[in-house]
Amino acid sequence: MVAGRSRKIRGAATLLVTVLLLLVTAGGAGAQGPSIYQTTLGEASQKTPEVSTDELRRALANGSAVVLDARPHLEYAMSHVPGARNVAPKAGVSMSMYVSDVAEVERLVGGDKTKSLILYCNGPFCGKSKRLSEELLAAGFTSVRRYQLGIPVWRALGGLAEIELPAVQHVFQKDRTAVFLDARGPEEFGAGSLPGARSIPQGSVQPGKDLGEVRKAKDDGRLPMEDHNTRIVVFGRDAAQARALAEAIIGEAFHNVSYFPGTFDALRSAVK
Repeated sequence: MVAGRSRKIRGAATLLVTVLLLLVTAGGAGAQGPSIYQTTLGEASQKTPEVSTDELRRALANGSAVVLDARPHLEYAMSHVPGARNVAPKAGVSMSMYVSDVAEVERLVGGDKTKSLILYCNGPFCGKSKRLSEELLAAGFTSVRRYQLGIPVWRALGGLAEIELPAVQHVFQKDRTAVFLDARGPEEFGAGSLPGARSIPQGSVQPGKDLGEVRKAKDDGRLPMEDHNTRIVVFGRDAAQARALAEAIIGEAFHNVSYFPGTFDALRSAVK
């Protein structure tokens, strides 16, 4: 338990350093320079260009690119950018050198190697998207870019993340530190929820920070105020309700938040 908490602290510290470095980089360009949402890691001599957080958001909104999560499937299922896709790994490769299967990417895009692709993985120090990007180029793909800031910075900058049903089951069984938040109304919650879940009715959440029900949840212990890196899984009556509460929680500086995009009925039947 102590070792697990130490890993959390180290992970949070690494994320904080990364974001601070990005702020310094963005701020160094002067008052008219790019914001942290418009900057990239800016590594030299890379074979594929990077995109900023704003550029990734636009691509997701307008569907101008296929966004690929280059991590193993369980890691993807645990917490991924909404709308991102994931494919099987390349056969015969060790976990330390994990890379997605280019043939599966080609199948995903229907053989169109001119399709615009944006890859991401576990942030500035992760090599998965770089390895995949180079293999895609070698296979003849012509429009490959990377969001090298990755899922850690995406979440730190207020980006939403989704969790898949098998991953909810995994977290529920394995992670005793995780907090499950039920976004449904008090009557629905009272009629039955997931074991150990905490109620924060999305309908009672007010716009803004430190207001209403969310502020109460900070004070009464429903939100983990002593460890903002705690995994938080939000679910609701449906995806829209869960997503709305997740956005509110993210706005309170909790950066390890994922929402379940399915219905509560589907979740209840799968999680015992």
